[in-house]
Amino acid sequence: MDSDLIHDLDSDMILDLNYVLIFDISVYGRNMFYWGVLLEEDYLEVPRLCAQGLTYRFLGCVLRALLLVTGLYGSGETIHFVRDGWGHLKYFSETKAHCPLPPEISVKRIVPEHLSTSVREFFRRCCREDVGIMKEMGLDAYRFSISWSRILPNGKVSGGVNKEGVGYYNNLINELLANGIQPFVTLFHWDLPQALEDEYGGFLSPRIVNDFRDYVEVCFKEFGDRVKHWITLNEPWSYAYGGYAVGFLAPGRCSHWQKLNCTGGDSGVEPYLVAHHLLLAHAVSVKLYRQNYLATQKGMIGITLVTNWFVPVSNAKHHQNAASRAMDAMFGWFMDPITTGNYPHTMQSLVGNRLPKFTKMQSEILKGSFSFLGLNYYTASYAAYAPKVNVGKPSYLTDAHTNLSSQHNGVPIGPMTGTSWIYMYPKGFQNLLLYVKKKYSNPLIYITENGVGDTFNNTLLSLKEALNDKGRIDYYRRHLSSLRSAIKDGVNVKGYFAWSLLDNFEWGSGYTVRFGLNFVDYKDGLKRYPKLSAHWFKIFLKKQT
Repeated sequence: MDSDLIHDLDSDMILDLNYVLIFDISVYGRNMFYWGVLLEEDYLEVPRLCAQGLTYRFLGCVLRALLLVTGLYGSGETIHFVRDGWGHLKYFSETKAHCPLPPEISVKRIVPEHLSTSVREFFRRCCREDVGIMKEMGLDAYRFSISWSRILPNGKVSGGVNKEGVGYYNNLINELLANGIQPFVTLFHWDLPQALEDEYGGFLSPRIVNDFRDYVEVCFKEFGDRVKHWITLNEPWSYAYGGYAVGFLAPGRCSHWQKLNCTGGDSGVEPYLVAHHLLLAHAVSVKLYRQNYLATQKGMIGITLVTNWFVPVSNAKHHQNAASRAMDAMFGWFMDPITTGNYPHTMQSLVGNRLPKFTKMQSEILKGSFSFLGLNYYTASYAAYAPKVNVGKPSYLTDAHTNLSSQHNGVPIGPMTGTSWIYMYPKGFQNLLLYVKKKYSNPLIYITENGVGDTFNNTLLSLKEALNDKGRIDYYRRHLSSLRSAIKDGVNVKGYFAWSLLDNFEWGSGYTVRFGLNFVDYKDGLKRYPKLSAHWFKIFLKKQT
């Protein structure tokens, strides 16, 4: 390793400011439960082969490494579905249904012989190794999501609780605690049980609220004596927007006139309806926890939201207002209801009767329904005023009367990165945090995702070249510096997740983009090699102990 490339952070960054550094790992390369490990000629084709290209996911040992001001370090995973051994699909989510295995890739090709073991044995080996990595690093928290369909195969308590699934999570939680690692648990990361999608359309129906409440209560009962940190939903904006406005996530719905190859839907109505039911599901879950479990289990419960920062293309008032509307449409859409009990005024005005209304009781349970806010930030966009278009063809995409772009007059908003949609704009990170502090009374915040990927399209790179990720180090240095400035200004940030510790399977790009601090060799037994950025972070962490 070239020591000159390890750019040090200011020594007072943690010691004086007492914030948290958190690493995030997604080891989808280790998870064989649906698509499995693809051969070299296959994995670069996954986005093309999937019906929408962006909607499949592996069951995974996804680890998140986390450093809290209290000295707590941690990790996490997202689980969607699992096969019984390598046989029939036992627990079924809509993500799998939205992107069935294409005929171009056979089961034999995606499950190499040396990895053909039972799911139980493989997962045990995988997680133990990854927990060992965490322990060796001195981490003491692990963030993972629970698969709804793995707990309730039919989506409902009336269909029976899967004891094997509960046992799996109990074993995982106990293994973590035995190694001094605290579990952080996300209850919904977009893996809706297919049975509920088939029965009533999933989050399009208000019936989902009670079914979600029943599901999370099983989790509270079974795991709450040991789990002290709960996240109800991960990025509800992505779920509503991706699944129902543009259709690139399951279930792939949008208005036909948008010509986005959707299976049906209404981009002017369904995203708002789904978001409404997501918010109500969140609120009743928080109310349930606080009323029935908080006193004895003494945990915390929150939500994770994602947003860009929006920069007006000029100081003209109509462009500034456009940037404000864009923030309302992405972030305020969810943040306003959980703080004030209602949607942003701009959305109420522009969306009109297509925006569902909360009853007085619903508004009351929404207001203040979080103990902490998880916040995901990657990039920023230019915002410009846009006149009303497509009269008679309403869509979430145009309701804010705002044009968004990564460039203005041919000039990008920030340096381009190896990820097509991420332009480096660390100032937006600081501005966003100050915005949240001012508008939403300075809530407790964990930065649950922040990072950058490298496009994996050059197979001629040597391993040494692939490990030399100076651009990633620059991204993190700049964003951590902005975070430091925000904390100096009084923002109540207690955690930071760097996405991600290992190269992983990305929702939108499969294996074609690498976000990891550590390189995963998909062609050689999934071996891990630390990138330059991993050395940089390890040195940084070591200096704080």
